Amino acid sequence: MKRDIVKIDEDLCDGCGECVPNCHEGALQIIDEKARLISDLMCDGLGSCIGHCPQGAITIEQREAEPYDEVKVMTDMVTKGKNVVVAHLKHLKDHGEESYLNEGLTYLLSHKDEFNIDVYEIINEIKGVNKMEQNENNSASGCPGSQEMSFGEGYESGNMGESASQRSELTHWPVQMHLINPNAANFKNSDVIIAADCVAFSLGNFHKDYLKGKSLGIACPKLDSNTEVYIEKFRQLIDEAKVNTITVMIMQVPCCGGLIQMVEAAAAKAERKIPVKQIIVGVKGEILEEQWV
Repeated sequence: MKRDIVKIDEDLCDGCGECVPNCHEGALQIIDEKARLISDLMCDGLGSCIGHCPQGAITIEQREAEPYDEVKVMTDMVTKGKNVVVAHLKHLKDHGEESYLNEGLTYLLSHKDEFNIDVYEIINEIKGVNKMEQNENNSASGCPGSQEMSFGEGYESGNMGESASQRSELTHWPVQMHLINPNAANFKNSDVIIAADCVAFSLGNFHKDYLKGKSLGIACPKLDSNTEVYIEKFRQLIDEAKVNTITVMIMQVPCCGGLIQMVEAAAAKAERKIPVKQIIVGVKGEILEEQWV
């Protein structure tokens, strides 16, 4: 399946802005004196802008359709400078694309040392939009939901005592698949649990018997949006983080099956081959099935 999308020749574009009001999707903006396509996601390929470009700088090209990947978009956006990045992120927020916005912010924070732009300045600029908070030194520390933290194996949470049944085996944060960075240190050469959201609530011994010594990612294949990006993240865990094994823990309900399907799809795309285990948990907390797939 192919898709029509706008292409801008920046050498021909003189930044006149005639194309902008004719883009009904709001995907075009004049930034740094050039017309920029700030969102592939919003461009419908209709081409209403073409007839209003006096320089002939806008054309429509046909590309093979791929699932929208915010990380790939951000990789391109950061090469065009701070103003383009800010415009893109605000565009996502204005169109209610919260999950993509979170992915974009997480990408910036995870790669902040690689760019020639001030990532924290960008985050501060859209602070009122994405509710990011500053630390005590007035530097953006990132949303608590996406800031990477590693706190060691088997830490004691609060004053819960020394009982093993009360001990948390979580070693890192974040754990939600939209927020994790597959290349974070805690995933390198690890054994990984990919668990449906409900598993830990149903399985009383989840921490002690399953999570101990492993890294964690959680997801809901039914309620999460933009789950296509999960497949790429699972592939990155296999090929780039070089994880040893992946154990997928799902509930017995039919909608949970999508999680193992995504991991299997990623494993099929990956260059490395690793063992993948499936564990099915009953709604009453019993293990119904455990097998390598």
